Parts: sequence; structure tokens; C-alpha cells
Amino acid sequence: SESDYSASVEQALNVLEEAYRAGRFLFAFGNGGSSADAQHLCAELVGRFLLERRALPAVALTTNQALLTAWSNDYQFDDIFARQIEGLGRAGDVAWGISTSGNSANVVNGLRRAREIGLRTIGLTGSGGGRMAEHCDVLMAVPLRQTPRIQEVHLVTFHAICGALEQRLFGAGSVA
Repeated sequence: SESDYSASVEQALNVLEEAYRAGRFLFAFGNGGSSADAQHLCAELVGRFLLERRALPAVALTTNQALLTAWSNDYQFDDIFARQIEGLGRAGDVAWGISTSGNSANVVNGLRRAREIGLRTIGLTGSGGGRMAEHCDVLMAVPLRQTPRIQEVHLVTFHAICGALEQRLFGAGSVA
């Protein structure tokens, strides 16, 4: 429902605020349009959304073409995000998987590996959450089934999170 979705967005915001206050990193990942969303999200956090402020550490695991193609060719595409989280992630960091179906094997595996090594996990998906649901500390499942509509809500969602996060961390009266 819409109220469940709103509550999950608030939970994701709280996880990110807590991680950033503790000096942790965000790793975001997905395929296709969700890959572009992961990159867009990280650009807003490292760069800026609305406020002039220091950079927040956020890495899209979809941008290293040499690694993505080598690992997919030599091993398997299903582990491209899990492998990077294993190499880069540390307990207390946040892994944010994006998949409109919730069933992308590489996203599911990335979230599973993240949990195994102590990262907090956030999922952004469509109705029901799919297979990634069980691997997410916070699951933001848009209550829709059509991929284009889910992607549109995903954009509004991560923009809202970026705006609220900036206000919490850097807005008037903040101590960051």
C-alpha cells in the first residue's frame, strides 16, 4: 500500500542518515534503467542535490566496464555486484539494490553478499519485492507492476531521499 511504501522510504532515509553520520559508504547497483538510476543516485550524493555541501561517499557498482565485462566473461554475470561488494564493502556500509522485478539474480546475489559481510541492505523494486525482498533490511516496493511506472516512482523516491538526507545532514541547524 502507499502508506507501507512511505514508511519504507522513511526507514531507508534513516539507514542512510545513520550510515553517513558514522562515516560509511553507499554502494548502489542494478541493471539497465536501474543501473542508470544507481549512477544518478550516486551522482546526487557525491555531487550535490540542492544544497552546497561536502561530498557524500556513494559508488555505483555499474560503472567499471573492464571489471563488469571481464568478470562476466571469465566467471558469471550473476556475481558482478557481489564480487565488488566483497572487495569494497565493509560492515556498516550500505548496499542499495535496484530491480523493478526484484528478481535480477546479480542484484539478489549482491544484497545477499552484502548482508553476509555486515552491510545494511536497501532494496528498491516493484510490487511484492521478488526474490530480493528476503535480503533487504529495508524494502521499498512500489505497489505497481508495469516497469515504466515503477521506474518513474523510483526516480521520485531517490530524489526525495536525497533532498531529505541533505536537509538532515546539512540543513539549517545541522551539526554535520
